[in-house]
Amino acid sequence: MSGLLALLDDVAGIAKVAAANVDDIAGQAAKASAKAAGAVIDDAAVTPKYVHGFAPARELPIVGKIALGSIRNKLVILLPLALLLASFAPWLITPLLMLGGSYLCFEGAEKVYHLFKPHAPHADGHMPEEGDPTHLEEQKIAGAVKTDFILSAEIMTIILAALDADQSIWFQAGALGLAGIIITVVVYGSVALIVKADDFGLWLARVGQLSVTRALGRGIVKFMPALMKLLMIVGTAAMIWVGGSIVIHGLHELGMHHPYEEIHHVAELASEAVAHSVADAASFAGWFVTAFFDGIFGLIYGLILIPVVGKIINPLIRAVRGKSSSTH
Repeated sequence: MSGLLALLDDVAGIAKVAAANVDDIAGQAAKASAKAAGAVIDDAAVTPKYVHGFAPARELPIVGKIALGSIRNKLVILLPLALLLASFAPWLITPLLMLGGSYLCFEGAEKVYHLFKPHAPHADGHMPEEGDPTHLEEQKIAGAVKTDFILSAEIMTIILAALDADQSIWFQAGALGLAGIIITVVVYGSVALIVKADDFGLWLARVGQLSVTRALGRGIVKFMPALMKLLMIVGTAAMIWVGGSIVIHGLHELGMHHPYEEIHHVAELASEAVAHSVADAASFAGWFVTAFFDGIFGLIYGLILIPVVGKIINPLIRAVRGKSSSTH
């Protein structure tokens, strides 16, 4: 009996440790997920365009398939790669983060550039899509999953860098996997709500028993285009800000302390100035100034990358693809 009680006591102790580890993993996952907010917002802003043009009955199934592809990207491909990276080549995390940050700056700056200089229709060689709806749906889903892979790689790398490196590989795997699932649910749950909001508004306007209910439905329908534009603006701003922040912090980590130190110094001055008048706003002022200058840097850096990508990187990629296809 005493042996059984001792065993039960050991089991209870193990259960407490396991519960504490679960809490720690959840806490680390939530904290690390917040670091990837910019890429997450962009992911949510990009996805609705892949559902545009399909019948309302197909919208949620398409979002569901893209979400499953995103889970596969994160858990089956990117999670093992991230753990291998953390175990055998942790020095690569900062350069990869900077590469992802450069991608965010480029994408965001390109959107800003095209606002002022719109490109001609089909200038990129893409013609209006025609053909079998099922085939077009599969193409859209495949394209969305590919785009998600790039954004998910950036998200998972940011999360990995935010985790405590002293934790075991199993702890990191649990936190990384949980964070990936949380982000996927948040992103694609939000996308599902966005793409069905206008249908919900139409339903309210049509079957509402009260005039105020019908008016609410019509208001939702009218508001959705403005919401989509706002979401695009927020997503673009988040890309530029987060991308600039990642590149600046990466340069600092690699020993190039400019412009990190200058921005940090200006943010401290802003915090001190605000603290004399409104103490509670000091931390916000420091964050806002840092984010502002990170965004300015990200926009300038992204604009510089546009001709580099267009005139050097893309031709190289096409040349490599041409050689690989000619060998088969």
